[in-house]
Amino acid sequence: MWKLDLDGEYFRIFDSKKLIAGYFDPDYGDIFPIENSAEIISQMLKNQDPILGGFLMIPMVKFGLFDSDLDINIDVLDSQINRVGLHLQKWRNFLANFNNIDHSIRISHTDQDMLTITFPIKFSKPTSLDKTELLKEISPILNKIHELDLL
Repeated sequence: MWKLDLDGEYFRIFDSKKLIAGYFDPDYGDIFPIENSAEIISQMLKNQDPILGGFLMIPMVKFGLFDSDLDINIDVLDSQINRVGLHLQKWRNFLANFNNIDHSIRISHTDQDMLTITFPIKFSKPTSLDKTELLKEISPILNKIHELDLL
């Protein structure tokens, strides 16, 4: 269902419809010297070095309110706000169930009407920087997010 595509130092995550579902930013560990980080990471990717996890960034909620040509009535506004509230509660439950208090929420860089959530994921074992191996580790969490209608 999921596909990874390397884009620089991170991976784009595509769903079964070939739409971007999010991003995975590997935790490359402590890189020294920092001035050579691009070359070191490039070599790690080429060698498919093992990593212990990374950061998953996915869309969290689209408001449907922050368009410059917005023209709605109070009932539509109330409906949108309630929909967002219910969606945020689902996210709160998901994060609590996965004991993930270390997350960050930001405005999407591609859509000012959407928030994204980024959270760390730890792999069950050191995992090669190989798309297939990475997918084995991140697919279960992506599947759960999809199953809960959060993605």
